[in-house]
Amino acid sequence: MFDIDTLTHQIQMHIIGVLAHQKYARFRDMRPDKCDTNLYSYHLKVLQREGYITKAEKGYSLGKKGLIYVDRVSAESMNIRTQPKIVIMFVVQDGDGNVLLYRRVRQPFIEQWTLPCGGISIDDETIESAAKREAREKLGLNDVEPRHAGDCYIRTTEGRAVVMSTLVHVFRFETDKISSSDTIQWARPHKLNDFELAPAVEQIVTRAFFNDPYFFEEYTQALSE
Repeated sequence: MFDIDTLTHQIQMHIIGVLAHQKYARFRDMRPDKCDTNLYSYHLKVLQREGYITKAEKGYSLGKKGLIYVDRVSAESMNIRTQPKIVIMFVVQDGDGNVLLYRRVRQPFIEQWTLPCGGISIDDETIESAAKREAREKLGLNDVEPRHAGDCYIRTTEGRAVVMSTLVHVFRFETDKISSSDTIQWARPHKLNDFELAPAVEQIVTRAFFNDPYFFEEYTQALSE
């Protein structure tokens, strides 16, 4: 297990919050409004020293510790979750057999392509109702009937330590009602390697194509890959 301390200072949480939605940011982009420059610089250096952020030619970005942190925290409160990360993930195909990819707009794996996905709410009565809600909220679809294809664990490692672990409920459905955009793209299944993919995307698509009544798999990938 890779231990991560909860950040409690508002300036540090603000900096991490900015970098959670950007691959790189400039010094002035992360500074809270009306914050003293010296105080801001101090907390920025603390985050660098602790490995939460790094500085490169393009600007500041999340370090490995920062990537692990934003994977574990709530996007709204920036507090570390006390429950496992559980998500719905869709394998969506159109009439030509293309697979729908979604470009991540939040760290970790920002700007990489994944399958459309979303969290499960405590208000969801069933996993199936959660899938229908996510299809409606994330894709704007009200009339699809997602089919539960199986489950998988996606684990990301740093050395021998597991630093990110997600239980994925995989659902499938077909639609021709979604148009490509900057964040949504249809891709030929045999050309997924043309995209910079988030962990386990290609493996999940391949496994789902077997059309088994149900599958369970576990996938592990190093954070630095």
